[in-house]
Amino acid sequence: RKSKITASRKLLLKSLMLAKAKEEWEQEIVDKQSEKERYLSERITPLYTSGLSLSQLQDLCRELHEKVEIVDEERYDIEAKCNHNTREIKDLKIKVLDLRGKFKRPPLRRVRVSADAMLRALLGSKHKVSMDLRANLKSVKKEDTEKERPVEVGDWRKNVEAMSGMEGRKKMFDAAKSPTGQ
Repeated sequence: RKSKITASRKLLLKSLMLAKAKEEWEQEIVDKQSEKERYLSERITPLYTSGLSLSQLQDLCRELHEKVEIVDEERYDIEAKCNHNTREIKDLKIKVLDLRGKFKRPPLRRVRVSADAMLRALLGSKHKVSMDLRANLKSVKKEDTEKERPVEVGDWRKNVEAMSGMEGRKKMFDAAKSPTGQ
């Protein structure tokens, strides 16, 4: 299947997309910086220490320490929540990996199940009818087949002695000739 866009056109589009993405990324960085400056200018008032007495400076320091402690407590709480969430995510990932690893599909084996057992499994206790499929099959006895083939049990040594020597070879030659001669 051929592509509808040529390779040079693809390359041009790719380079244009990358240029646009770079431009947006740089704009995003500038926006973040200006947002940070705006936020800091709103939250932090300029500190004027010139012309203050020693007691006023001490009061200002106490005020700043209280604000720093409040911010530090908030930072600690947020950090503890973040660590807790990170641990929880890690535990859940481990659980997912354990569940994925434990239940591998085993190779399936053939299991002989009778029709009655299959119906009982499907229908439960409602199953009353017996389906014996083997009852209708013709039965063959092994003993009958063995009796049909008569087996001569003889001394093998006699046969070897009869066939040995020139007389045995002559008998084999005559036996081979007789069926074709008739």
